[in-house]
Formats: sequence, structure tokens, C-alpha cells
Amino acid sequence: MKSPPPEITQTLTHTAQEIPRSELNPEALKSESYRLAFDDPEFLLRQETRGIRFQLELLKPELELKQMGITSTVVVYGSARFVDADTAVHRLERARASQDSTAIALAERAVRNAVHYENARRFGYIVSRACEHEPIERRYIICTGGGPGIMEAANRGAHEAGALNIGLNITLPHEQGGNRYITPGLSFKFHYFALRKMHFLIRAKALVVFPGGFGTLDELFEVLTLVQTRKAQRVPIILFGSDYWKKLLNVDALLEIGAISPDDVQLFQYCDDPQQAWEAIRGFYAAS
Repeated sequence: MKSPPPEITQTLTHTAQEIPRSELNPEALKSESYRLAFDDPEFLLRQETRGIRFQLELLKPELELKQMGITSTVVVYGSARFVDADTAVHRLERARASQDSTAIALAERAVRNAVHYENARRFGYIVSRACEHEPIERRYIICTGGGPGIMEAANRGAHEAGALNIGLNITLPHEQGGNRYITPGLSFKFHYFALRKMHFLIRAKALVVFPGGFGTLDELFEVLTLVQTRKAQRVPIILFGSDYWKKLLNVDALLEIGAISPDDVQLFQYCDDPQQAWEAIRGFYAAS
């Protein structure tokens, strides 16, 4: 085949340089307005579509858990900052080797707090082993916020028992990712705290609250308020670590000034042993 004459080649080259490549690409004809609404991320992330995102965050875990047949959970709250005993001891050894007094003090505190991690780990194991022969719809599944610390510990205990367990993670600027002990397929991520809190309570048959910070207190007081006002069904609410909670919560002061009624004190109880906490949950339902 003969090559085109030089003048035609020059014309084609000149034309290609004048026409933007985007105009030659058929995909460029598909503008944002032409996308299907549910296939348009920019549209779904607009402020006006926030209500739709609420619905999706409520619906996705709901459908997944329903498909798995999970109807009952034991929710464990607590600090994301505590580590397991082995890690804490290793940190203390390194701190002592460095002879840094500040590092030693922090490491010694981590060793003390590791007791809470190991108790949560043990509790997750006890609950999971106690329920392992129950049908899935009657089994109590450990559910946490999915992060490190106490959350990891409870998931870890359930994992070590060979049981299903749930993590309801939240997107945060600095923490957190789902811990490695959550059952694959039961690790969920939320953008909205409100929707995450709803999923904590939808299936909760008990709440066990280990020592923690602002997030733990937020979750605890919200649940207490919902139960107090009868917006949520009453379930066992166990404050694990009586020394910590009695130091932090001056319930007598609330009673003295009339901010709560005497009956409100019965909404929760203290526990210091993982087996005791599980027996308290069983006793609540045996009595009712």
C-alpha cells in the first residue's frame, strides 16, 4: 500500500494537535450528570444526601448480620490505649534499660493497665466458650468498637475460643483500624458515631464497660440514659473494675442533690472478675 502524500500526512498531524485528546475519548462524553445516581460518589457525598448515607450505614451491617443469623450480642466497651501483659512487660524492660524516669513511669502504668486488657480477653473467651454449642440465633456474640486496647482484648478472647466476633469500627483522624482478631466478614466501618451506636444496641443483650476515657464514658452514659428513660430495653450493664468506676463516678453525690432517683442506681452493677461478669449476665436473664 502506498503511503499518503506528504501534504495529507501533515494535515492529519496538525488536526490531531488541535483537537484535545479528551474530545477524542468517548468516555469524556459521560459527564457527572449522566452517571447513575447510586454510581456517583460526588453526588452521594454531598451535604444534601447525608440522610441517604445514614440509611446506608444503618442498612449494610443490618443485612450482613441478619444473613449470618446473629441476633444477640454482648457489647464490650473500654479504652483503646491499654496493651496486653506481654507487651507491657517488654516496654517496661526497655524503659528500665534506658534509665529514662519518664519512660519507666509510663511503662509501669502500662503494666498496671494491662490487667484490664487481660480481664477483657478472658471475659471474651468465657462468653464465647459458654455459648459455643448454642444455635447461632441464641448464641451471645462478642461485639466491640473494633479498635485496639480493650476492644482488641475482647475480640481476641472470642477468637481464641474459636468463636465469631464483631467489630464496629469508626473512621478517625489518628486511630483506629480494625484489630486482627475480628472475624472476617464481621468487621464493619462507620463514618457516623450515631449509626455505630445504634448498631451497638440493636442486638445487645448485655454491656460490659471496662475502664476507659471520654469515648467509653460517652457510650456508657448514653446507654444509661436510654435505659433510664425507657427508650431502650433494660439489659445488664456491668462496670468492670469497681475501684476505677467508684473513684470516677460519685453516684452518692448525684443521689444527694436529686439528679437521679434511687432506682437509677439499680441500672448497673460492679464486677471485678470475668467469670463473675458472665454469671451476672446469666443471672439477669434467669431471673427475668
